[in-house]
Amino acid sequence: MSVVVVNHLSLDGVLQGPGRPDEDRRDGFAYGGWARSSDDPLVAEALGKVMGQGFSWLFGRFSYEDMLGYWNEAGGPFRDGLNNTTKYVASSDEDYRPPWPNTQLVTGDVPARVAELRATTEGNLVVMGSGQLIRSLLPGGLIDRLLLLIHPVVLGSGRRLFGPADVPVPLQLVDSEATSDGLLVATYEPVG
Repeated sequence: MSVVVVNHLSLDGVLQGPGRPDEDRRDGFAYGGWARSSDDPLVAEALGKVMGQGFSWLFGRFSYEDMLGYWNEAGGPFRDGLNNTTKYVASSDEDYRPPWPNTQLVTGDVPARVAELRATTEGNLVVMGSGQLIRSLLPGGLIDRLLLLIHPVVLGSGRRLFGPADVPVPLQLVDSEATSDGLLVATYEPVG
């Protein structure tokens, strides 16, 4: 199994609130909904490679509650796909009871638990949003690939995917293409 990060980012690395104006207002973030949708088939193809048959989701608690809460209220086929897919949610609260079906709690030593999942689960384990979780997994070599959808916008503020780290994590660009509307679809893998 591979652990694969899929995230929308601004050019300056912000991942907070790309989809909706009210998506993530933490720290007074006022630019929610900044990601432009793209109908370019390149995006669907890149996502299809990652989320092919047999993938599972891995979320931090905030992203889990926001994404599933929104889509369960909005309805549609994406809701059913989220509910039917196996989900793992990382939380520091061992008493947390995930409210959505097909969800297992990951708590305690989260990187160690993710390492176990990575070794025993089939298909990709896909992380979306979940910046804090990603930053906890990357230094330990637990992320196999990052599919970043980089939008041509600079926000200047907001929670970023990468923050101060204890150790550098060298990455190599393994694929990149730009869509007709300026979105950069870039795939990185850790070096070594």
